[in-house]
Amino acid sequence: MNVSFARVAARVAFPAYAAGRTVAFALLGAALALWIKLPLPWFTGPLIMVAGVSMSGVRLRPVPYAREAGQWIIGFALGLYFTPEIVRLVGRLAPWIVIAVVFVMLLGLAGAWVLKRLSQETATTCFFAAAIGGAAEMATQAERHGGRVDRVVAAHSLRIMLVALVVPFALQSWGVQGSDPYTPAASSFELAGFAVLLAATGGGAAVLTRLDVPNAFMLGPLLTTAAITAGGFVWSSMPTPILNVGQLLIGIALGTRFAPEFFRAAPRYLAAVGLITVGYLAASAVFGIWLAKLAGLATATSVLATTPGGIGEMAITAKVLKLGAPIVTAFHSIRLALVVLVIGALFRGLRWMQRKGGA
Repeated sequence: MNVSFARVAARVAFPAYAAGRTVAFALLGAALALWIKLPLPWFTGPLIMVAGVSMSGVRLRPVPYAREAGQWIIGFALGLYFTPEIVRLVGRLAPWIVIAVVFVMLLGLAGAWVLKRLSQETATTCFFAAAIGGAAEMATQAERHGGRVDRVVAAHSLRIMLVALVVPFALQSWGVQGSDPYTPAASSFELAGFAVLLAATGGGAAVLTRLDVPNAFMLGPLLTTAAITAGGFVWSSMPTPILNVGQLLIGIALGTRFAPEFFRAAPRYLAAVGLITVGYLAASAVFGIWLAKLAGLATATSVLATTPGGIGEMAITAKVLKLGAPIVTAFHSIRLALVVLVIGALFRGLRWMQRKGGA
């Protein structure tokens, strides 16, 4: 009995210790980022520290459900922006959001062509690796159509990390902050209201998870709080310390994807992905500036809304820098949903056209 108990205790204690060490490095990264005044210190600090330590050869264990918990917090906080006025504004912007999605799809196709030329990977792998969608969803599609899942996941991990680091630093270096007046509906914290929202958003995440919706822990809480706020109900704000925890958890989740062998596995392929990501950023910036003029958006908001990053990372950037968080969130949420819905059909259509052309 004592031996069995010791084994169970060891199985519980070691993962807890290993995850605790990861959190300790993340907190150190956040502290250093605050000290040297990095942009988004609670996100960029943990991300840089955890990724750097991991790639140096120190094995850092992922924190269980860090990504899901971080997305839950961020989705919860962002939903509080969606007042009736903001919902009407998003509706007005719907045609421009669709245009942005079309741009993203075309950009992904161009990226796939370049990636195949530079890396010599298969067309299927390059197509799903270059598509600007969620890593998990693109990897699933790649596996379904015969692509290399490891290469697809690596490409998306590197793209999201590069965008998550480059964009906040670029915005800070250009002095961009606080150009939009959007604020959450609730300005004060109410424990009872917060508890109700926490339960409701947890239910929203559970429902979307059951329906196998991509990024369920981001979109479930987001849609739940957005619906409540749009209905005119103001129950509680999101405390800043909890929002900081959400940023830290997402930074950990991204940082622990990287290890010493990450870049040794396929250096030419990953170098090509890095080059393409730079091209994505440049093209998206030009497109965002063009879109801002036509859609009547602030330039920084429009550029951030069309940046090829993950929804959580770009939404955090918008919220912390006060750059139209609900607009950026709407653009990225709809982009993610539409890309996931049509990417498989687009791939099959292109493959059919290729076969027909070669017949």
